[in-house]
Amino acid sequence: MPSFSRHDVLLVRYPFSDLTNSKVRPAVVVGREFRGDLLIVPLTSRIGSLGAGEFVLSDWRAAGLNVPSAVKRGIYTVHGSIVLKAVGQLPTADSSRLDASLRVWLELV
Repeated sequence: MPSFSRHDVLLVRYPFSDLTNSKVRPAVVVGREFRGDLLIVPLTSRIGSLGAGEFVLSDWRAAGLNVPSAVKRGIYTVHGSIVLKAVGQLPTADSSRLDASLRVWLELV
């Protein structure tokens, strides 16, 4: 399994909740779990109405994305086997903003 780093932008095959199918979506690595699992935060191209701590990436092209994208609130554990590929890495400004959002979401501040 490839090794991924914090703030890598990945394409992940997200399963539907009923496990009948899946859809490829972008996500950002926020941590490593045990035995090949990754902690990820989802990205979305729906940038219209964002909640607390969610934000539009300032440089989505540098992150390897094709369209303007936003960080969505949510932390998911996925096995590395459902990662299709790494497409880029968050620039420093967006990485810092994501870290600040994580602290707020997890009530660490």
